[in-house]
Amino acid sequence: MSTNIADNIKRVRDAIASAAIKSGRSPGDVTLVAASKTKPAEYVRQAIAAGVDAVGENRVQEMMEKRAQDAYSGAPLHFIGHLQSNKVGKVVGLCNLIESVGSEALLTMIGKKAEALGITQDVLIEVNIGKEPQKSGIFPEQTGDVLGLAAQTKGIKVLGLMAVPPINEQFENNCYYFDAIFQLFIDMKQKKYDNVSMQFLSMGMSDSYKEAILAGSNMVRIGSAIFGAR
Repeated sequence: MSTNIADNIKRVRDAIASAAIKSGRSPGDVTLVAASKTKPAEYVRQAIAAGVDAVGENRVQEMMEKRAQDAYSGAPLHFIGHLQSNKVGKVVGLCNLIESVGSEALLTMIGKKAEALGITQDVLIEVNIGKEPQKSGIFPEQTGDVLGLAAQTKGIKVLGLMAVPPINEQFENNCYYFDAIFQLFIDMKQKKYDNVSMQFLSMGMSDSYKEAILAGSNMVRIGSAIFGAR
């Protein structure tokens, strides 16, 4: 893989376009989020200059440091990592989208903080599709209840779902999880909750984004395929 970030992004864009077309959609229907965990501000600026749709950060402290270096100018900022309750105040209002809202308690806290700031915070609900005990996220069968809570929570708007399927699975199993979360996304989209607009299904990373798009993902979080190995 090239060490040139712009070249890598072009390669990823070409692969996204191919998968999108195969799935009956336009390449422009898929949002490319550059996952810049551990990468310096200069790399982020290069990725934005090369046309990524958004930048995703996993760690609050790292995000604050890069923000102080004006790393994110010109692109929306997403928070895509596990968000601890004591860090909510540092993320709400600074990120365009919090993708990793994995509990009712976290959803409520974000809503309260956003309401206090007089804003509406866009979020995705993180679904632990493999029901892995070491991962955050709600279980699939809890999704309706969480969206019901979102409908009554001021200060937030749910824009869709996010998922990370189990790692070290065979290709067929990844496809199974991708298909399962897509079906859940479609089911929830049909239910019409207040404060909920099922626009985005965020799934697929550097090793799986093409399969995820074929399964219905319209937002992918790409790190090593853009920036190189961590």
